[in-house]
Amino acid sequence: MLSPIDQNTLPQVLNLLAERLRRSDAPVTRLVVCGGAALVGVGLAKRTTNDVDVVAFLDDQDALAAPVPWPEHLARAADETARVLSLPPDWLNNRPCAGPGGLFQMGLEGLKRRLVSGLCGAQLRVNFIGRLDQVHLKLFAAVDRGGYHVADLAALSPTDGELLTAARWTVTVDTSEGYLGLLKQLLKEMGHASVAQQL
Repeated sequence: MLSPIDQNTLPQVLNLLAERLRRSDAPVTRLVVCGGAALVGVGLAKRTTNDVDVVAFLDDQDALAAPVPWPEHLARAADETARVLSLPPDWLNNRPCAGPGGLFQMGLEGLKRRLVSGLCGAQLRVNFIGRLDQVHLKLFAAVDRGGYHVADLAALSPTDGELLTAARWTVTVDTSEGYLGLLKQLLKEMGHASVAQQL
């Protein structure tokens, strides 16, 4: 069993997915990956993950597109990869697209410009979101769900300026007063009270 996935096994997983797509003569698939797999993929954190979160596709015009609907050829190749490597059935997923149009469309200016190239094959090309975008998404997830997201955020060592920018973005995603209070509390607990005071 290969799961959980780490920096050593992620290339194996993605290469097998690429091979399954090639065997089925699938169209070129271009994924934009976030979360733990992206942290591992670009060496921002040494940890494991159970899944690969797809936040967007890159379409034929090289534009970001929401990864819905999930293409049948991709779902089939992911299922085959899961069976061969004993991965969880939903190891490849588009859960980060939850919400109106997906998180990448909600004000993350320059995300595409900051993408880090990963696997590049005939049928599959994988890009990972950049560090600054990880700070944004991990801050949002840390407030919303806590747990390992807080550790991931700390591992990114964000500056006060980066956290302030990220925090201002997150309050456009969740505009509730309750969220703002939790955000300020988390920032204070992480030693960034000066950032909380500016919100």
